[in-house]
Amino acid sequence: MTSVIPQTDDSFVYSCTSKDQWGYEQFVSEHILAFQLSGETHIFHQQGTFVLKKNRVLLAHRNQFAKTLKVKASDTEYKAVSIILKAEDLKKFATLNSIVCDKKYSGKNNIVLKPDNFLKSYFQSLVPYLEQPEDGNKRMVFSKISEIVELLLNINPEFKSFLFDFSEPHKINLEKFMLDNYHYNAPIENFAKLTGRSLASFKRDFAETFNTPPARWLKEKRLEEAYRLIHQENKKPADIYLELGFENLSHFYTSFKTKYGVTPTESLIIKKL
Repeated sequence: MTSVIPQTDDSFVYSCTSKDQWGYEQFVSEHILAFQLSGETHIFHQQGTFVLKKNRVLLAHRNQFAKTLKVKASDTEYKAVSIILKAEDLKKFATLNSIVCDKKYSGKNNIVLKPDNFLKSYFQSLVPYLEQPEDGNKRMVFSKISEIVELLLNINPEFKSFLFDFSEPHKINLEKFMLDNYHYNAPIENFAKLTGRSLASFKRDFAETFNTPPARWLKEKRLEEAYRLIHQENKKPADIYLELGFENLSHFYTSFKTKYGVTPTESLIIKKL
């Protein structure tokens, strides 16, 4: 069984699964604070990988791609609580508390914290909001968001620029970014945002750089990498289709056959002949 409560765009999310492993991709559009209750979360992001272990807290910066693999413990299911620190709530908090951030954040996108007693107590206080989300009103939710922001600033005042730098990504080298991140299964709009471009300018710059539309290039690049991994590194299709941005194994097989005329399995048989 896998459950995510609530299943709406709320500020507090409880994730629970009894599966051995459960993974998905996402574009992190808002800051996230996650507390690992049991099991582990393996996180693959743009700057590397790490494992969030039990009783550790992750502070993740907005505007980044990430792939997560949730792994249950040997004796219990996977459990984690996440808080979505929405920009609208942080801006409201900054206004109410006369916070002005004139420093652009340039640190790590993902910070692991060892929770103190205040943080542990805070997450325990979220139980009613997780179990009965329909009973909480906006003022109550905002009070809990304000509380966690105060706790974070108390832990490290330097988190001010992390939390309150509302600037958007600046324009960066499109070719390098795409070659580094083509394996993320995300809408073109998200690639545009992370390269500091509007959708229209992204498509224009992309065509000038790669001489092909972005969607077509992404599919071709992923398939070419799949072929290389299967034929040169002896990878199994079932082990690589997700990390290359394909939605499921069937989609991968169909796309591979459309490009190469044979399925991944058939291509290996032909190679051995």
